[in-house]
Amino acid sequence: MAQRALPLPAARLGRAVNTAGAPPEVSGVVLLLPDGEADSRRRPSPFSYAAQLPFARTLARAGRGDGLAVHVLRYRARGWNGDAAPAADARWAADEVVRRYGDVPVCLVGHGMGGRAALRAGGHDAVNSVLAMAPWLPEQATDELEPVKQLVGRRVLIVHGTNDAHTDPELSYRLAERAKKSNRDICRFEVHSDGHALRQHRSEVEALAADFVRGSLFARSYARPVADALAAPPPLGLRMPLAAGFGKSLRG
Repeated sequence: MAQRALPLPAARLGRAVNTAGAPPEVSGVVLLLPDGEADSRRRPSPFSYAAQLPFARTLARAGRGDGLAVHVLRYRARGWNGDAAPAADARWAADEVVRRYGDVPVCLVGHGMGGRAALRAGGHDAVNSVLAMAPWLPEQATDELEPVKQLVGRRVLIVHGTNDAHTDPELSYRLAERAKKSNRDICRFEVHSDGHALRQHRSEVEALAADFVRGSLFARSYARPVADALAAPPPLGLRMPLAAGFGKSLRG
């Protein structure tokens, strides 16, 4: 007897990641979008969700005094599958944030495939900022370039390791270059000698992410490297090196 494929579950948000001492009122939300695969109709791996939790806790601690809530999105399926389903899931998640918390700003933070989903879903009305880490941006024909118009009016930060063998850092540079023409509030940092997982300089990357999230969601002053990168014209503002010790300098 032929077996029927089980229907895919609906997208859902993981439980809010909070830390002790956080105020009960939520003033801003980060939606973490995990990495995935180019093509797969399988249900998302629980490991991809669990892998985001340490980063979620780091961001939650950084935004504890500002009323930050962090959620990890569980996609319907683990693949992009040509129909940008993860981006649709991200837009659903932004709608869900509005339903739960009201009119609060949202920052989409994605890694790999999740970075591409974050960029695609950045036009949602509730989203004011996007952080794409090592985004997966396949090479495409000139008439099928990855869209960037939805990013107008958003603060956008792209972080990419120069030794990434899984996603091409040159493609994220090209996207940032195109997006900068219509949106001056976009910058990109290059993490020299780091790979796709951005593990080698994790503390610097996490500090950069926390600074960007707090500045974008709660109007905090950006650290000088971020402020300078946002103000700089291309190519400088799109090829900013992430300096060693960035995280240490922020923590004093």
